[in-house]
Amino acid sequence: MRDRSVQSPAIILNDTTLRDGEQAPGVAFTAAEKVAIARALAAAGVSEAEVGTPAMGREEIAAIRATVEAALPLRAIAWCRMRTEDVDAALRTGVSMVNLSVPVSDVQIAAKLRGGRPAVLEAIARVVDYARDRGFDVAVGGEDSSRADVDFLIEVMDAARAAGAQRFRIADTLSVLDPFATFALVQRLRAATDLELEIHAHDDLGLATANTLAAVRAGATHASVTVIGLGERAGNAPLEEVAIALLHLYGSATGIVPTELDRVARVVAAAAARPVPPGKAIVGDHVFTHESGIHVDGLLKDMRTYQALDPALLGRAHQFVIGKHSGLAALSARLGDLRLEADAVEMATILARVRAHATRTKRSVTAEQLAEIWREVRCSPSSAAVRGESWAKA
Repeated sequence: MRDRSVQSPAIILNDTTLRDGEQAPGVAFTAAEKVAIARALAAAGVSEAEVGTPAMGREEIAAIRATVEAALPLRAIAWCRMRTEDVDAALRTGVSMVNLSVPVSDVQIAAKLRGGRPAVLEAIARVVDYARDRGFDVAVGGEDSSRADVDFLIEVMDAARAAGAQRFRIADTLSVLDPFATFALVQRLRAATDLELEIHAHDDLGLATANTLAAVRAGATHASVTVIGLGERAGNAPLEEVAIALLHLYGSATGIVPTELDRVARVVAAAAARPVPPGKAIVGDHVFTHESGIHVDGLLKDMRTYQALDPALLGRAHQFVIGKHSGLAALSARLGDLRLEADAVEMATILARVRAHATRTKRSVTAEQLAEIWREVRCSPSSAAVRGESWAKA
């Protein structure tokens, strides 16, 4: 049930398909594909996009610059390590904002930095100031925030703010949070700072969307997402899921155009050479497809019986398919669509054959196959005899 007791403020979705999404194993976008994806994101109402990692070199810088020079109505952000040389590389791209990432958990600090926690704070003060002096707006990304000491996270945020950063990214880098832990963490950080807070959730446990929603409820102002959840390992919080869940459950405005979500999913899937799973929430082919006889019968009588999310919101419609679980109501409606008549006896026979066909082929029955089954039943001697007897009695 939709919770109307909470009216959330507008939430900014920062899409990182072109950065974290491209880090999915085997995914590599050309410069032209990056620009095409950025155009699709802008058309879908995305207002911020992390468009790449300048430190990767000349080709990546050129691809990022091409995206910036497309002059789209979205803010292009470059992802950088907390290093001055990464900031210098970002200067060559034309972006106006950088996300400077630094490890904040003791495990990652020990493995990746010398000097422990003091080195993290020193780097933030030095590199954020360096980026600000060069005209960038700055977000500080706390890598592995979900495993960090919370008191130290607050020190990190204080250092980021003092150096001129406007945002802190809470990264659940290893996907160790659940919605309850996410809410508690963000709530505590929200109480400790007036910085923008962004949640960056990974989906190893299938909780990225839930964790993102929990973070927003606790005070996060920004959410990092990717189209169809593309990203490292099991991916990230999907743009389409977060956007529609925020709108549908909480009435939160994100600026996303729901009818464009299917298109942007297809553009990204094609560039990534990965199909959109049929059952993928919001944009999958089967999301509004029904076979169950009970469901179809209810929907035919009143859409509210089995509809919470209106497919029209997404520019889509319900589809009824005929298969093993279909009932007479669905079969009658489908035959009516095909302008094929059948009496009660024929309907029962057709339904039995439909179920047998679906079980044998492991597929729904197409309109052509249904018409062929209808012809076979209609032309059978027993059916013809029944019709002749009925005509004679009439």
